[in-house]
Amino acid sequence: QVQLVESGGGLAQAGGSLRLSCAASGRIFRINAEAWYRQAPGKQRELVASITSGGTTNYADSVKGRFTISRDNVKNMASLQMNSLEPEDTAVYHCNADITAGSLRDSLRPLEVWGQGTLVTVSS
Repeated sequence: QVQLVESGGGLAQAGGSLRLSCAASGRIFRINAEAWYRQAPGKQRELVASITSGGTTNYADSVKGRFTISRDNVKNMASLQMNSLEPEDTAVYHCNADITAGSLRDSLRPLEVWGQGTLVTVSS
């Protein structure tokens, strides 16, 4: 079983910063890609940022230049540094991972895993 646990959400003022972390645990052979999504009240879930195992990143236009996604392959952890926060960034942020689970000794299988989400609230 593979789990993702987010941390770092909370309340920030407009113009402030927060850093979200996503820790992966379980029978992980390889994390192929990770991403952060967010869902604001009354809106659909949207992709915020993603990063591949090779380090290629992709950002939503609304966060380019303000947010930075990174990953630590040793610790199986991904982070999202959020600067210059705006009230429009208020949402529940979810970590997502594309994982190869298992081991060479047993078997390998693809797995998509979601974290439970962490609330980010930005006040004006």
